[in-house]
Amino acid sequence: MTTFIIIRGNSGSGKTTLAQALHDQCDNSFLISQDIVRRQMLQVDDHAGNLAINLMAELIEFGRLHVDIVILEGILRQDVYQEMLQSALKKFDVVIPVYYDLTLPETINRHRTKQFVSFTESDVAKWYRKKDYLGVSNEIIFNQTTTLKQAIATIMQRINHQ
Repeated sequence: MTTFIIIRGNSGSGKTTLAQALHDQCDNSFLISQDIVRRQMLQVDDHAGNLAINLMAELIEFGRLHVDIVILEGILRQDVYQEMLQSALKKFDVVIPVYYDLTLPETINRHRTKQFVSFTESDVAKWYRKKDYLGVSNEIIFNQTTTLKQAIATIMQRINHQ
């Protein structure tokens, strides 16, 4: 039985840090980063129908067949990725959807702490989506007061109680 963890939220919210920490902590896990697939591997814009959507779906399926835990992280805008995500959700027995719900000022503050970025605060503001939830019943919502340690503990508790 494979667990599917989806970590979504605006740029700079802590998704990648949480996903990497979970990947490091969980044996036999597979981490898929939207930024790596979309921006580095394929170099495509984030719009409906972009090639990254199909590649991420294929990678999710690969993970479902070969590992215990698949972790997908990225902004994963609901208007662009919802169909692919909903399809993937149906294939897993255990799904842990996570959304970082931060204010725009907090998102920009966190962006400022990044060492290597190829985009500006204006880009972060332009990309910002308020409360872009998936709308599934068990979605975990983290806010700006949630620490990395708390986020890891919350998700690990769900993994261990499946």
